[in-house]
Amino acid sequence: MSESLLQLAMAGAFGAFIGLLFRVTRRPGQARAFTFTLVGLVAGITAYLIFHVLTRTTGAPPWLLPVLVLLQVWLWLGPLGPKFRHLGKDGDEPR
Repeated sequence: MSESLLQLAMAGAFGAFIGLLFRVTRRPGQARAFTFTLVGLVAGITAYLIFHVLTRTTGAPPWLLPVLVLLQVWLWLGPLGPKFRHLGKDGDEPR
């Protein structure tokens, strides 16, 4: 049980880190910058759950977990990600 919790925690932390990297590579001045890290954390946990199901049913190899985390974070923050509005000059959202 503790091995599963360790893998879950590591997948969540890795997802949060990759989400933070997505935030760093985006243009500055976007609204809700902390959302990138939270979406990365949730994507990492979701990727671990998918990996856990695959391991139990098909015997998936351990190297698949980081690949799933990367793909899940990229998918959730890339093409299917939230659309952020740019902030105006005074820090307000445009109308």
